Parts: sequence; structure tokens; C-alpha cells
Amino acid sequence: MNQFNFPRSILWTTTAAILASAASGAIAQDTIRIGEINSYKAQPAFLEPYRRGWEMAQDEINASGGVLGKKLEVVARDDNGNPGDSVRVAEELMARERVALLFGGFLSNTGLALTDYARQHKVFFLAAEPLTDKIVWQNGNKYTYRLRPSTYMLVASVVKEAARLKKKRWAIVYPNYEYGQSAVASFKTLMKQAQPDVEFVAEQATPLGKIDAGAVTQALADAKPDAIFNALFAADLGKFVREGNTRGLFENVEVVSLLTGEPEYLDPLKNEAPQNWIVTGYPWYAINTPEHKKFVDAYRKKFNDYPRNGSLVGYSALMSIAAGIRKAGSTDADKLAAAFSGLKVDTPVAPIVYRAQDHQSTLGAFVGRTGVKDGKGIMTSFSYVDGASLQLPDAEVRKLRPAD
Repeated sequence: MNQFNFPRSILWTTTAAILASAASGAIAQDTIRIGEINSYKAQPAFLEPYRRGWEMAQDEINASGGVLGKKLEVVARDDNGNPGDSVRVAEELMARERVALLFGGFLSNTGLALTDYARQHKVFFLAAEPLTDKIVWQNGNKYTYRLRPSTYMLVASVVKEAARLKKKRWAIVYPNYEYGQSAVASFKTLMKQAQPDVEFVAEQATPLGKIDAGAVTQALADAKPDAIFNALFAADLGKFVREGNTRGLFENVEVVSLLTGEPEYLDPLKNEAPQNWIVTGYPWYAINTPEHKKFVDAYRKKFNDYPRNGSLVGYSALMSIAAGIRKAGSTDADKLAAAFSGLKVDTPVAPIVYRAQDHQSTLGAFVGRTGVKDGKGIMTSFSYVDGASLQLPDAEVRKLRPAD
């Protein structure tokens, strides 16, 4: 046999590999690959709508010609709600998938892990959902920006309403990890400023996803509060509401609850949804601006379903990334970080700006009361609070945030 006369099977395998490699290279030249990391299995109520949101944005962007003449391709990975896995997946996306940048995150602890990864490896990261203030303050860095209102901003959006209640004895319940701890610290500080005579008479810190609702509600009831501040969400919130209803915890007691107006958490309660709580949320069914109506109509047409808050966040996150790449004219991390400073983006609910001083967007919050209509929880008498009005003074931000 001639030394160059290889068996056909080897030739076919080699040829296929060469063609696949060439095709991969061609695709890479025509696309911008973007890594997305999230806790899909751990938090499906929020993150499945969120995935749909960025999928819709990706389709719209690509249908209109893409960005810089290239199509966007999101490569998504699950981090199991674990900070260590978040970093491992980030490394895999950068090294193996050759993504140009990262976005995503849900839990505050995974968001902080990705924030630190971005700093160490000089990778651009847009934190879509993680709420902890540390992402843009104590742990802030050149390469990290954040879309959602921070924990401080969400608390600030409800404190004015809380102070108007003129209730002195407050009980507090929250998930015992970064987001909950941050929310409670901000609530105590801002309430003391707004109402110096306020007292905090009970505090229940529950393991995330493992609330003992009976014991928690009984402990709060025993303290005989005039009002309750609640930062629970997802399954913990549902258990707390149902147990509180059963035990009469909420009778003649005002409740301020950070995330309860989000459809992801309000809808599953159906006619058990709490009534007259002060909440932040997303009343998609009653926002009648042309921009929002266009978003809802497109979402319903594509998915045969209505949007949740996650849908809005996912959509706005990828639209922000597209706008940033256009402004930068590149996916280079340093150029993209510079382009995001002062970047203006139109979202379905309001125009926003990514602030130069702390990399926080000015996306705001809908604040209102809860109610029940047709056997389903809703937000009533709500208003949109612009995120620009919910920020600390720049001098305070400079004290909290390290220099880039």
C-alpha cells in the first residue's frame, strides 16, 4: 500500500473535521457570541420568562441586521444557583465557547462571584438581575454594570409609602443571604431617617428556599407588630403568605413587601394573594404606553403567553448589550466598558441610562398595592418611580465604591 493511500474511513473523518472547523470559523466571523449564566433549574419561575425575554430580543436584533453587521448568538449555561459553579461556567464559556462577554445572574451571591470574575479577568459583565448593592458599590469594578434596580433602590422606592403609614413597631422577615441582609440593612437605615421613633420588634432570617413558615409566622405574631417588612420571594413567599393567612398574622397589620408584585410570585397564589400590601412589581396588564404595548403584543405572539418581570429583564439586558456594542464599535472589554458609561437605552417601560459614577442603570420600579381580581393577584393604584430618583448622592457613592 502506498504511504499516502489512507483507508477511506480515515479520509472521511479527517475531511469532515476540516469542514466542520472551517464552518465553525465562518460562523465565528459572522456572529458575536455572548455568554449567559443563570440559575435556571433553581429559580425557574423568574428565569424561564427571562430566557424568553432575551430570546425575543436576540431574534429582533438579528432580524434587523444584527450588530456591527453580525448576528448575536447567546450561549446560555446553568450555574445551579452556586457561586463556585458560576465561576466555573464563566471560565468554560470564555475558553471553550469563545464568547466575547458575559451577562446574567439571578441570586446576589452568584452575581458577586461573576462580578469578581469580571474584575480579575478583565471581561465585560452585565449583571441583569442580581440585586445586592455590592455589585455596583463595594465590589464595583470597571468591567461590571447592572440593569435591575439595586436592593437599596427598591427599598428606597417603598420607604416613602412605609413612613406614611406612621407605624412604630415593625417586624422583619427575609431570606438569610446577601440580598435579604442588604434589603433589611437599607430598610432600617432609611426608615430611621424617615421616622426616627420607629422600633424593630422582631426579625426572622430564614434559610433561602427552606422557610419554616409556621414557626416564622408565629414568632412574628408573638411580637405584636404594627407593620411587617418582608423581603421573601419565590416558594418561601408563597408558604409565608398561606401560613400568615391561616394564622391571621396580617389582620390589622400593614405589610411592605419588596418583590411580591412581580407576576412570578404573585400569580401562583391566585385567590390567596395578599390584599393591600405595599409592593414593588410589574403590572404588565395595566401599563398602557405604546412602547410597552408593542412589547407585550410581540411577546404574546411569539410565546402565546403574557410577560413576567423576568421577560422584561431578559429583553432589556440583551437590548442593552446590543446598544453598548454599537456604541463601542467593538466587543473589546475595555471599549465596551467605556461605551456603557452613560449609555442610553430605550426599554419597554422607560428610557434608562447606565450611570458613569457607579455603573447602575436608572431602571425604576413600579410601586403600588396588591389586590385580587377574578381570582388572581394584581397590583392596584401603582406608579412608576424613576430609578434616577432612588440613588445615593454621588459623594456617598464615591465613599462606597473603589476606584476603577
